[in-house]
Amino acid sequence: MIKNYFAMPGIVKSMGLVFGDIGTSPIYTLTAIFLLIPPTPENIMGILSLIIWTMTILVTVQYTFLAMHLGKKGEGGTIVLKEILLPLLKSGHSVAFVSLLAIVGISLFIGDSVITPAISILSAVEGILLIPGFGLTSQFTLMILASVIAVGLFSIQVRGTEKVAWAFGPVMVIWFLSLAIAGCIALISAPQVLLAISPLYGIDYLLNNGLAGFLILSSVILCATGGEALYADMGHLGREPIVRAWYLVFIALAINYLGQGAFLITHPGSKNVLFEMIFSQMQMLYIPFLLLSIAATIIASQAMISGIFSIVYQGITTRIMPLMRIEFTSPQLRSQIYIDVVNWLLLLAVLLIIAIFRSSNNLTHAYGLAVTGTMVISGIMIIWILVLRGELVKTLIACAVLFTSCVFLVSNINKIPYGGYWSLIIAAIPLGVILIYVYGQRKLAAALRPVPLDDFLRQFNETFHSVNRISGSALFFARDFRRLPQYIPRIMFTNNIIYDDNIIVSIIRTEQPFGVTWGVTREIAQGLSIFEIYLGYMEIVDIGAILKEAGIEEKTIFYGMEDIVTGHPVWRIFAAIKRLTPSMVQFYKLPSDKIHGVVTRVDL
Repeated sequence: MIKNYFAMPGIVKSMGLVFGDIGTSPIYTLTAIFLLIPPTPENIMGILSLIIWTMTILVTVQYTFLAMHLGKKGEGGTIVLKEILLPLLKSGHSVAFVSLLAIVGISLFIGDSVITPAISILSAVEGILLIPGFGLTSQFTLMILASVIAVGLFSIQVRGTEKVAWAFGPVMVIWFLSLAIAGCIALISAPQVLLAISPLYGIDYLLNNGLAGFLILSSVILCATGGEALYADMGHLGREPIVRAWYLVFIALAINYLGQGAFLITHPGSKNVLFEMIFSQMQMLYIPFLLLSIAATIIASQAMISGIFSIVYQGITTRIMPLMRIEFTSPQLRSQIYIDVVNWLLLLAVLLIIAIFRSSNNLTHAYGLAVTGTMVISGIMIIWILVLRGELVKTLIACAVLFTSCVFLVSNINKIPYGGYWSLIIAAIPLGVILIYVYGQRKLAAALRPVPLDDFLRQFNETFHSVNRISGSALFFARDFRRLPQYIPRIMFTNNIIYDDNIIVSIIRTEQPFGVTWGVTREIAQGLSIFEIYLGYMEIVDIGAILKEAGIEEKTIFYGMEDIVTGHPVWRIFAAIKRLTPSMVQFYKLPSDKIHGVVTRVDL
């Protein structure tokens, strides 16, 4: 039974794809904290208790116990919470508020995702300073090395990670084993730190240190960064492997943090706790451990990049983000995607952050604000869902967790003047783009004045029998066949371009995360059919293959384009976004030799 419960393949894969970020937090968490406060035994015991219970409450309870039980088919993430919640709401104001919450959550996640590769890679390469002969290596050299690693990591994304992803899991297993073993060895020198498992030490620390104790929570949260990945990546691996792997990862992390605490009690002058602990325990293995830590931080960064690609794709399919060109990097796994513009913008942002903050210790001042913001937003949406479902016990637990998240968020506000504003600046960019795009699409839809189906049918029946038709089939893309875009009547009635078989294709995203169904619903008039494709909002599909499977052999594919004319600065940005993004048929990669775009001029 136990053997089946801890089935190894899923657990190993989860460690490689999900736990890289939270798994590398021991590199910098205690180092950052004890650069701010003296490493007295009382402080060490209090901080260790806070770390263990932060991981327990914010990761184990919020994500593995509450959030992961909400989805229907193992899906996860902020957008998924929104899609679960929206059907339960009745008020239009509530729907708008939840949508805004989700947009802010996504933006904060992106802000966090820029800082993660920077702090992870920088903190790992700084371990070079402990190698004999490299102690005087300049910070500029370490920044260059971290930047080279980042450039290399982002450059291989276009080729996909499937070929090397098989190694991620085993590498992270070795990493977590190394952390646990090092922690056990360190515990021998000061086994009393095991008492820090009791929450009383953490509570006592907060009560005795007043405002200073409260503000140190902004550094304690570093131990939980990446916790949101447990839920966000659930759609790729399913709930069970991630939860089971987390139990093992939690034990390894807790042992290592306790071990670092024991090392600090016996070596209070330590400045880089984890690496100095490893160096003192097994000097001969220090360089292999350093290389392992760099590999682990690269894997952590890779997991975050893949998560961003997934989040952006979900944003595109739920129509809150503009269309972008997407490459499928694996013929077997459709979830393996690459988004060119996102990849290179992320790299530029990571390099900028490295150049501005220079060291991992400086970066800890910027880290945490976006993470806690995301956790608070997730907590609000979880409580809302549980209340509407009538799950009282879980609602009370979720309220306690949300209160904890809010405490951490307030403590992190102190970081804003010291670099925390950068995560907000980075998050503000996607937030602005999303809001402009969403409201621009609404304004554009109103300006385009779609044609009701009944009015269209009357004119179609007259024109179909009175003009010379073109042999073959033509496809016309429309979001809703009951309200047709203006380009379709323009082609048919103004330009008299009508085929023997005219098919209106409508791609509809459902409230379910997965599932693909399609079919010709009916021939609504002679020569005119509706072909509807229903896709789950997390589905990645080949529309061309669906059309081929349905036996549709189109001669031509028509789609609408807008030429937006405006003097308003906000709508000029919207017009620029529309010009730079691919059309729907380009997004779904339909045959380029058959595509004809029809431009409609619109005044906004």
